[in-house]
Amino acid sequence: MSTLNLNAAKTLIEAAERESQNIGVSMVISIMDEGGNLIATHRMDDAWLASVDIAQNKAWTSVALKMPTSNLAEATVPNAELYGLNTTNQGKIVVFGGGIPLVKDGKVLGAVGVSGSTVAHDVQVAEAAVKEFELWS
Repeated sequence: MSTLNLNAAKTLIEAAERESQNIGVSMVISIMDEGGNLIATHRMDDAWLASVDIAQNKAWTSVALKMPTSNLAEATVPNAELYGLNTTNQGKIVVFGGGIPLVKDGKVLGAVGVSGSTVAHDVQVAEAAVKEFELWS
């Protein structure tokens, strides 16, 4: 897989949704391409409406900065080096876990963003999509 398309995004979303169902939480799962363009967003029944923007912004942040959003948590607290980063880019930068880039051969091909529960659960569900991506790539 050298680029992400809708078919691939659906497969990644299905893997993330299965993990979300395993932990018993409704989530929003978003997949972005390498340019930060939305490929697909899936809102499970009864998932928080606010999670739609959050999941998309987590995926966008991971593509834009080429790292998991969880990497930003410590660096963005008050008095830390990147404090205020989340106020840049029209507020699209998310500085807590749940966004993970999809990397093949050292190149970011896109990202997954998940929102709807605790940060730990969001990361767990996003990681399920990443594992599925690694099987495909």
